[in-house]
Amino acid sequence: MKLIILDRDGVINFDSAQFIKSPAEWKPIPGSLEAIARLNQNGYRVVVATNQSGIGRGLFDMDTLNAIHEKMHKALFAAGGRLGAIFYCPHTADSNCDCRKPKPGMFKRISETLNVELKGVPAIGDSLRDLQSCATVGCLPMLVRTGKGEKTREAGNLPEGTLEFADLAAAVDHILGVKKK
Repeated sequence: MKLIILDRDGVINFDSAQFIKSPAEWKPIPGSLEAIARLNQNGYRVVVATNQSGIGRGLFDMDTLNAIHEKMHKALFAAGGRLGAIFYCPHTADSNCDCRKPKPGMFKRISETLNVELKGVPAIGDSLRDLQSCATVGCLPMLVRTGKGEKTREAGNLPEGTLEFADLAAAVDHILGVKKK
């Protein structure tokens, strides 16, 4: 199975310092849905791994998170794409769970659920914690400069071997070997 793991906020959709708390606040980054569709068309199973501490903070509930994800699924479907699964951590930073990035628990769950080895699997994120959690389990860390990505890049300390791209579409071009003219 060809697999790719994406963070959600800042990679697929615009991020917000106040969290994405409703379907109305979920807005795709231009080109991201089409990039996921291209991955699907090239045989990739695309899954999302996302921290959603807004649940633990009481900013929104599971019904709202499901409605946000339903909007994302419908928008992706309209663009010709689909997600194989969405994995999320609902806990706050101080909860000491193993699933909240930068800890690797969510990635381990992906590996176990899909029965796949993660070594070398591309994992795309916009924050250091995205890259740290995926690198811990052997994924190929890929930073996009959308969302928090530019600040993450400027801060440095990226995991060894991290690749950098302007956005998800550019990262997908690289993965698929698309040559720019």
